[in-house]
Amino acid sequence: MRYAVTGATGFLGANLVRTLLRENHEVLALIRTPNELVDGLPIQLSTVPLLGDDSAQREALENLLVGCDGIFHVAGIFDPSPGGTQRMHDVHVKATENLCAAAVGAGVPRIVLCSSSITVGFGSLEAPGNEETPYDPDKVYGQTGALRAYHDTKLEAERLLLSQTDVEGVVVNPDFILGPWDVKPTSGQLIVTMAQRWVPFYPTGGKCFQSAGDCARGHLLAMQKGQPGRRYLLGSHNLSYREFMGMVADVVQRRPPAWRLPKTIASAAGLVGQVGQRLDAHRFAGLDPHVLKSMTTLRYRTDERARLELGLTPEPIQEGIEAAYAWFCDRGYC
Repeated sequence: MRYAVTGATGFLGANLVRTLLRENHEVLALIRTPNELVDGLPIQLSTVPLLGDDSAQREALENLLVGCDGIFHVAGIFDPSPGGTQRMHDVHVKATENLCAAAVGAGVPRIVLCSSSITVGFGSLEAPGNEETPYDPDKVYGQTGALRAYHDTKLEAERLLLSQTDVEGVVVNPDFILGPWDVKPTSGQLIVTMAQRWVPFYPTGGKCFQSAGDCARGHLLAMQKGQPGRRYLLGSHNLSYREFMGMVADVVQRRPPAWRLPKTIASAAGLVGQVGQRLDAHRFAGLDPHVLKSMTTLRYRTDERARLELGLTPEPIQEGIEAAYAWFCDRGYC
C-alpha cells in the first residue's frame, strides 16, 4: 500500500513512518522542511503546503495524493505563544479540511486522523474512561488559554473528519507516548530528567501510558480495520505517577522518588505559571494550572475498543521506557 503521512518530522510521525516501512508500505511524507527524523529514509518527501488557499496549491496537493491508499494526518502542535490559537486551528482544522477535499479529488478512500486523549473523558482504575465517557471541558481544561484551544481545535478536527460522506474517516486518540525519536524531548523529558539526577517527589495522580511502537501500530490498524466514523483510544497501561516513575528509576538505575508532591505545592506552582505565562508563554506552559491539576488526579482510560475491533496487542510499557532511554543515551541527552 501507499500512504501519505503528515507530521513525519515529529515524534509520533517518525515512529509511524518506520512502522509503515517495516510493513513494506510506500510512504509519501508531507512536510514543511526536512530534518533528521526523515534523513536517509526510503520515502518520498514533498513540501506542497497543506494550508494553501489558492487553486494552484489545492490542485498540487490533490495531484500529489493520486495513487495513495490512505492518509495519516499526524501533524499537530501545542502552541501557547501569541497567535498560537490560530496556528493550532490551521494545523488541526484547516489542514484536515484541505486534506479531506484533496482526498476526494484524488480518489483516496480513507483518512486516519491523529487527535488526542484530551478530547475523551477519563475515570478510575476500576472504571476507566472510554471513547464515549462524558467530561466537562470548562472544568478540566478551563474556558480560555492554550490548553483549551488545543482541546477545541483537536475536537473540531475530529468532528470535521467524521462528518465526511465522500471519504472514510477514522480517528485515533493517543494518550501518553514513550519511545525513540523524541528529539525535543516531549513526553520523554521525565526519563531524561530522572536519568540525569535523582527526582525526590512524585505527583499524586496517574494516567494512561503506551509505547510509541504501540501507538504507531494502532494507527496502521485503524487504517486497515477501523470502522468509518469511529474513534479509538490508544493507551494501554494505567499507572500512577509513583508506579511509572518507579519503573523509569529502575531502567535508568536511579533511586525512585521517595515523597508525594503535596497538592498545595502544585497549586502554588499553578499561580506562578499563571503570572509567568504572561511574560513567556512557552517557558511557563508546563505550569499551567490545568496541566498541574491533571498530575494530581487519576485520569485513566481503556483501549478495549482498539483491542477488540482493531486487534491491538500492546507490549509491556517497560519496553517503551527502555527504548526511549536507549535512544536518549545514544544521542547524548542523558
